[in-house]
Amino acid sequence: MPVISTSIRRRALLSLPLLLAARPLMAQPGEPVRLPRHISMPDPQLAYVRRIVELALSRGSNRLAIHPVDLDMTQGRTLVELAAGHAPIDLMWTMTDIQRESSGLLPVRIPIDRGLLGWRLLLVRKSELAQWQRVRTLKDLRQRMAGQGHDWPDTAILRANGLQVGTSSGYDALFRMLAAGRIDYFPRSILEIDAEMAGGHYPELAIAPDLMLHYPAAAYLFVSPTRPDLAAELKTGLEAAIADGSFQRLHREQYAAVIKVHPIAPDRVIKLSNPLLPPETPIQRKELWLQPGEIS
Repeated sequence: MPVISTSIRRRALLSLPLLLAARPLMAQPGEPVRLPRHISMPDPQLAYVRRIVELALSRGSNRLAIHPVDLDMTQGRTLVELAAGHAPIDLMWTMTDIQRESSGLLPVRIPIDRGLLGWRLLLVRKSELAQWQRVRTLKDLRQRMAGQGHDWPDTAILRANGLQVGTSSGYDALFRMLAAGRIDYFPRSILEIDAEMAGGHYPELAIAPDLMLHYPAAAYLFVSPTRPDLAAELKTGLEAAIADGSFQRLHREQYAAVIKVHPIAPDRVIKLSNPLLPPETPIQRKELWLQPGEIS
C-alpha cells in the first residue's frame, strides 16, 4: 500500500468541505417547488407560468407545493446558478437553445408558449412610423439596428440572419436606447408587448403596424439538475394536460385576446431562421404549437 504523507492527508481533509460545498446537493423527492418571482425584470408571463406549473403538478402523484422566491438576478446569471445547483430556485422558464440544453439544466421539452415567443412585433419611435411602412423584407431590415439583451438567445438569432444588434445588460435600458435613437427597433414577443406598453412609460414609442418577425422558438421550463424528480413530474403532468386538452384551454384562456389583437398579415411577416433551435425540439408534434390567428 502506498504511503500517503501527513501533509497530503491534511490538504485532502481541508479541501473536502470545499468540494462538498461546490457539489450540487440532490433535493429530496417531495420537497416544495421554489418558483421565481422576478423583480429585476418585469415578466407578464409570470402568472401564466405559475398556472402551468400548478396544472402539471396537479396531474402528478406527489402534489408538490409551490413556494415563490424573490429573485434579483439577470437571466444569464440565474441560468448559470441554476445549472450549477446553487440557485435559490428550482426552475426557470426561458427560450430554449443548444447552449442552454447542454448546460446541465433539465429541459422539459413542452413549449409552454406554444411557439408564440417566436412571433415578434417591432417597437419603434412613433415619429418614424411612416418609414416603417416601407420595410417589407429582410434586406430592408438589415439597414436598421435592433436592440436586445446581451444574454438573450434572440440576439444570436438576429445576428445569424444578418441583422445588426445593439445590446444592453439592462432590460429598461433598451427602451431608453430606442427612445434616444441609439437603436432603431426593439423586437418584442406578442406575449409581452402589450403589457410593456400599457403603463404609458414610453409615449414616444409605438408598434410598427402590419409588420412581424417570425422564427421557430420554444419557451421551456428548465429545471435544476438537483431536481430530476421535479423535471419528471412536470413532463408527466404536462403530457397528461395536453392529452385531456386542459393545457390548450389554459393557453387559450391566457392568450386568445392577445392573438386576436395582433393577427398575421402574411405579406408583412419577415421570416428568420433559428440556428440555435436544438434538434430535439418537438416541431413535428402539431398539437404543441399554435399560430397567431388560430385559436384552437
